[in-house]
Amino acid sequence: MLEALTNVAGLLAQELISPTAAAALAVGFATIGAGIAERSIGAAAMGAIAEDEDLFGQGLILTVIPETLVILALVTIFVV
Repeated sequence: MLEALTNVAGLLAQELISPTAAAALAVGFATIGAGIAERSIGAAAMGAIAEDEDLFGQGLILTVIPETLVILALVTIFVV
């Protein structure tokens, strides 16, 4: 799916829209993907923390990992 989105974004950037708009789409898709990932990870982390409070640190780190995708997408804007 990611490859298909990359191909669509590449085609849009080359022929239909400006590179800036394509970068904005890339950030939007990355944000949607991070949100979908955080939904599952966050639910699992909250369940684990409810059973054992010592897992709070691990749950927090695992919940934050998808956010790095959005940060990398924002870096893409500055490169483009």
